[in-house]
Amino acid sequence: MEEKVIIKIVPEGENKNIKLPVKMSPGASGFDLSAAIKEKIKILPGQRKLISTGIRIEIPRGYEGQIRPRSGLAWEHGVTILNSPGTIDSDYRGTLKIILINLGEEPFEISPGDRIAQLVIQKVPEVEFVKQGELSDSLRGHKGFGHTGR
Repeated sequence: MEEKVIIKIVPEGENKNIKLPVKMSPGASGFDLSAAIKEKIKILPGQRKLISTGIRIEIPRGYEGQIRPRSGLAWEHGVTILNSPGTIDSDYRGTLKIILINLGEEPFEISPGDRIAQLVIQKVPEVEFVKQGELSDSLRGHKGFGHTGR
């Protein structure tokens, strides 16, 4: 059974540049999100900008939205998302905004309607934390950062 995600176009985004999230291929996991801006925005190298998508969504309880970078922007321009993946909780009702950063060497320009990020909807299990004196053994144990070598 498909879950429904309700979408609302926000008042500040009411212009012809608002696009609903869209999968670009039948097997895609993510829905592309577009910039709901009225004019071009330039992001200089090392600079970050908060870009509105012009939409609000209602994610079903038990799910989350994950905001992820678009690989083409990262590879071709060095533009990615801070706080990635960003989490959209099922009870959040605000406008989806994307924190883009230009890690490239050249200024990057976003035009109205450009695809700037991906939204992936994931099931989130309900869990309970249980305090206990010991944890079970595992092959890895407490070994962390870099323990498997290069």
